[in-house]
Amino acid sequence: MSWPINVTIKEVGPRDGLQNEKKLIPTKVKTDWINQLSQSGLRHIEITSFVHPKWVPALADAKDVVKSIQRKEGVVYTALVPNQKGLEAAIETNVDEIAVFMSATETHNKKNVNKSIDETLPVLRQTAEEAVKANIPVRAYVSTAFFCPYEGRTNSENVRRISESLLEIGAYELSIGDTVGTASPMQVEDTLNHLLKGIPANKLAMHFHDTRGTALSNTLKALEMGIQTFDSSCGGLGGCPYAPGASGNTATEDLLYMLHQMGIKTGVSEEKMVENAMFMENHIGKPLPSKALQAHKGKKAILAKNGENR
Repeated sequence: MSWPINVTIKEVGPRDGLQNEKKLIPTKVKTDWINQLSQSGLRHIEITSFVHPKWVPALADAKDVVKSIQRKEGVVYTALVPNQKGLEAAIETNVDEIAVFMSATETHNKKNVNKSIDETLPVLRQTAEEAVKANIPVRAYVSTAFFCPYEGRTNSENVRRISESLLEIGAYELSIGDTVGTASPMQVEDTLNHLLKGIPANKLAMHFHDTRGTALSNTLKALEMGIQTFDSSCGGLGGCPYAPGASGNTATEDLLYMLHQMGIKTGVSEEKMVENAMFMENHIGKPLPSKALQAHKGKKAILAKNGENR
């Protein structure tokens, strides 16, 4: 099997990772975490969302977060925006890049943004056009691309159609999301076969959640099919308020371990990412699902025990 030499990791923990948390994390903790992530070798960090606080109260401090971080040269800081108003906030805070989003199924899209797919596209078109005028790159998410909690298995042709529409309005890259975390490698292969008929692999990224423990196996299948960009979340944090049953994203440090063991370069430090996961676990106050973090804590416990025995 031939694997890529390099893979790009796009960290989504500060946005996707925190948006579903019931415990509100202080702004200072968020900004400290983002600053630490910036020192890990990451080149892309999605730091917040300019969605109305009523819908995502965990990210109500979006403007304060963006204004307070210490930006590192060479790192792209992205914010999710749902519409023109969100874009205005992104421009005001000088965000490097915006991300827009649409579901591949009608029911989830209506639950998520209270609009049909056909009603959402013109809103995103206007937002993307204004962003491009302001020299802000536009990334796009396709949610529920494999399975919808309301409609079941997603039609791959619908995913292709929506993806092509998002590229047409100005998105430079599509993040194809297993929002509920139930996809299998076979589904990944089927969906990518449809997408790659008309979309170059370098315009696609994969965004896997790990609800059923299949995120890394799905990543392998995507790698096999030529995908070289993956979203992940430090500590395995994540979830969607409008996707019942969805758990965290692929843990960044787990993804790094697998890729590095395969000889694939990422430019990101595993050690620093584990430290960053530990930092957030301490502040959230509950164990995070990251396997690398669990292994790190287990190793520390054994070393501490051996030290006591001596």
